[in-house]
Amino acid sequence: MRMTGRERREQILGIAEEEFATAGLYGASTETIARRAGITQAYVFRLFGTKKQLFLACVDAAFGRMALAMLAAAGGSTGIEALTAMGQEYNEMLADRTTLLLQLQGTAAAAAGDGEVRDAVRASFARLWQAVADTAQLDPVTIKSFLAFGMLLNTNAALDLPQVDEPWSQQARTRIKPGLFAHITTETNQ
Repeated sequence: MRMTGRERREQILGIAEEEFATAGLYGASTETIARRAGITQAYVFRLFGTKKQLFLACVDAAFGRMALAMLAAAGGSTGIEALTAMGQEYNEMLADRTTLLLQLQGTAAAAAGDGEVRDAVRASFARLWQAVADTAQLDPVTIKSFLAFGMLLNTNAALDLPQVDEPWSQQARTRIKPGLFAHITTETNQ
């Protein structure tokens, strides 16, 4: 059966996400992506323009999946209840190594000085931030603390810390408990 353009695009994105998650922007091969999709490399470029644009589409999709899943988990709640539900969902989503590594690869490419990637990843992160902030309806310092803890969880997952049986690893893997942010206010931490 012949795929529609939309189905083909989604297929390519899925394959490209796996490639970029493990090899990054500069290590992944559009030739490999095309071969795995059963199409020509020229068709990949026709759909996405450049390798970088394909990479950015993958990174944006990863951030988008994370935001949508967290919003669904919040289910209309606000405040710390929303953060708790979103945090639990986020923790479960860390098992999806492709999504996790795409976020990290995007951030790493941005940190390496690629302005185009930086701007695109910044926009993806801004949408994630805004989704959490709008849902939780809490002060910016609490949102920052929540997302900072999430970045630590990303690092833990990327380093596969559950496989490390050391005190420092166990400490790094602790979870946020209700009330943890109660002492953080815009007056105490700006």
